[in-house]
Amino acid sequence: MRNTNDSCFLASPQKQPVNNSPRPAFRIAQTADFYDEAGEPKFADLGLGVFEGQRHIVVSKFSEHQAEIAPAQLADAQGVIVLTPQVTADSLAACDELLAVGRFGVGYDNVDVAACTANNVLAMITAGAVDRPVAEATLGWMLALTHHMLVKDRLVRSGQWDDRTQYMGCELRDRTLGVIGLGGIGRTLVTLLQGFGMQQPVAFDPLAPAEVFEELGVRRVGLDELLGTADFVSIHCPLNEQTRGLIGAAELQRMKRGAYLINTARGGIVDEDALFAALKSRRIAGAALDCFAEEPVKKPHRFGELENVILAPHSIAWTAELFRDIGRTACQGMLDLSLGKRPTGVLNPELFAQESFRVKWSRITAIPQEGLE
Repeated sequence: MRNTNDSCFLASPQKQPVNNSPRPAFRIAQTADFYDEAGEPKFADLGLGVFEGQRHIVVSKFSEHQAEIAPAQLADAQGVIVLTPQVTADSLAACDELLAVGRFGVGYDNVDVAACTANNVLAMITAGAVDRPVAEATLGWMLALTHHMLVKDRLVRSGQWDDRTQYMGCELRDRTLGVIGLGGIGRTLVTLLQGFGMQQPVAFDPLAPAEVFEELGVRRVGLDELLGTADFVSIHCPLNEQTRGLIGAAELQRMKRGAYLINTARGGIVDEDALFAALKSRRIAGAALDCFAEEPVKKPHRFGELENVILAPHSIAWTAELFRDIGRTACQGMLDLSLGKRPTGVLNPELFAQESFRVKWSRITAIPQEGLE
């Protein structure tokens, strides 16, 4: 089977791999979309510094980008770090050497976790690495929406100074945040907003433990109560069968007329037809959207017709710090695995108890099973 990876290196792309480590080489592939057409990284820091001094780590990149990873691209890899391609059951058809798929981020709707489990492959996300930047971007959007920042900018650019009286804003003070999904991002957002004089936040998350609500001073509510209470409905849950279409016409009807919807999670969680209608009719005050049902958006989106919407191309939280931290977390997970340690952010931890996975892990790392942590 042909290996489609190229540019192998140990921790640095300038160095050719010479594995003089007593450990067997642990080969980590990156998908091609981390790099531009000239083969240069698109981002300043992908976290590869984690591998400095780790002589057994060999890093390569796919030679071409494909929407779905092909089995041949994984032929020689023990780990793969994935940006946007799909990882399907077909991708894993011949992955005897593959131990882990590391998603560069926390959303994993492009990774078939069940297929990974069936093939003794860990599925990992970079838990915690995105919490601050996404929460900070959400806070920024809350201010931008309530102060009509986008519209007021356009007023000056178009010489419509006197129209400013039509766009009276409001403050965050005394208003209520409603969080759908009280994971790391939602918790960080609640913490960042503590100095704004808002009312007690509410959250809908059937899986979050009671102590999380208590520690943050967040009131646990059902979805209907959240929608009827919150001035800001901020979505921070994953896209899965339980959350797909979670916010539809009925849910938007329950929101306050002066409320705002913010979605930095996944487009499929919100019914776009229903949201467009609610925004156009001013049934709700506005929205900020970083994600869409169909991505990438390659032509003007219909939401762009509305002045009570702020849009971003699934990158509102992209910062140098974000990519650095995601990269370091993804690379640390691979390094831990190569050293026989359990990584964090594993979506199918049940594999650690399966003999077939432990045999594979031991064989690839040359660490006896009793030495695997």
